Amino acid sequence: MILPAIAAGVGVAVIVMSADPFIVRAQDAAPEAVQSAPQPAAEPAPPPDPAAELAAKRDQTRAELETLSKTISLSTDKVSTLQQSIADLEKSTESIRQALIDSAARRKALEKQILESEKKLADLGVKEDGIRRSLHERRGLLAEVLAALQRMGRNPPPALLVTPDDALGSVRSAILLGAVVPGIRKETDKLAADLASLAALQTASAAEKTSLTATMTDGIEEERRMDLLLAENDKLSRSNAAELGAERKRSEELAGKATSLEGLIASMESEIASVRDAAAAARQAEENRKLLTDEQRAQAKALADSGVPDKNRIAPAYPFGELKAKLEVPVTGDILRQFGDADGTGHEAMGMTVATNPETVVTAPADGLVVFAGAFRSYGQMIILDAGDGYHLVLSGMDTINTRQGKFVFSGEPLAVMGAKRVASATALALETNRPTLYIEFRKDGKPVDSRPWWTAKDTGKARNDS
Repeated sequence: MILPAIAAGVGVAVIVMSADPFIVRAQDAAPEAVQSAPQPAAEPAPPPDPAAELAAKRDQTRAELETLSKTISLSTDKVSTLQQSIADLEKSTESIRQALIDSAARRKALEKQILESEKKLADLGVKEDGIRRSLHERRGLLAEVLAALQRMGRNPPPALLVTPDDALGSVRSAILLGAVVPGIRKETDKLAADLASLAALQTASAAEKTSLTATMTDGIEEERRMDLLLAENDKLSRSNAAELGAERKRSEELAGKATSLEGLIASMESEIASVRDAAAAARQAEENRKLLTDEQRAQAKALADSGVPDKNRIAPAYPFGELKAKLEVPVTGDILRQFGDADGTGHEAMGMTVATNPETVVTAPADGLVVFAGAFRSYGQMIILDAGDGYHLVLSGMDTINTRQGKFVFSGEPLAVMGAKRVASATALALETNRPTLYIEFRKDGKPVDSRPWWTAKDTGKARNDS
């Protein structure tokens, strides 16, 4: 609205910027030609690296979200409601385990939303920083434009108020006005567009933060529900404490003696009673399944496809070889390293590494028998699942394990929780991240194999280094 007034009755203003970019003054135009002093060409600043800038903003956003999560708590009424909902559950192993699987699925979905919001906030932050940086770099020019607009709007120079004797000065002023006003209009439009974009980005960021806070609250609620369900499940599945203690001690001894995963798996399946008996029962169940008629096998497959396979089973619902492109990655996060990538020690990685957010839940990627659950050498806290068909699934890097050896677990069942920071281990060398990392290794007949063919299409992707 200012610019039409400029064209209608304003003379001309020549803006002169002093050596200090923050000091600007306006002067009336003189009849003589105005020449600007030549300015030495400044060295152009190197453009910022978009990838590094985005990574830095993600780290900053992640730190802010961690601080925010510590301020969120559940009300007493909400905790009471959760406790009552668990109390109202049918206290059977099948119902509790199904509730755990459902809770883990909800929690992983919430963690995915949080991760997506984190990336969206980081992207918005980078764009906002870009606009602010552009405004800062143009602050001298913007000061000139704003000073000109203020001068021309409030106190028009007397170029058009001269006497007829000064016609030549009026013509010169008009010519100069025609040269100045288009440039001012262009910079004014650009400034208005930048400010509008900045306001829109700030609005979007505020809305995303509000939504994220609600999601994080739901995640904390689901985490509390899972803790209560795990406690109930532990009560139902707890056997003789002395027997469990003896087996745990024996497994620690075997883990200390084992020099490789193959040796550990072999010793567990042959020397730990609960694992040996469960493995034998699972193998027998597999043999029985192979003896089924085609019609019976089709019925079993249809039952499993319906999403309600037998919760009392002690063997996988499917042969593991038939599960390609059907498994979900055990955690929500970013894939940093794939099978075959350099592992930082001059060798190829034997598994996949996924970076997660703190305290992310780890679920079983497939049905399987837990042949080991505990600390093992440089792997840290580790779980090994016997998935049948000669396949073993190795998960390591967790902080807290919520299962035990000798237990048969179902696909999607929560097994562990990640920690707050990356665990220093041989499987996480040369990773430029402090985020918790889960290492996943598939082994067939004792040899590592690429796990990528088993993951669903949405879970597979090019590994990236989260710097």
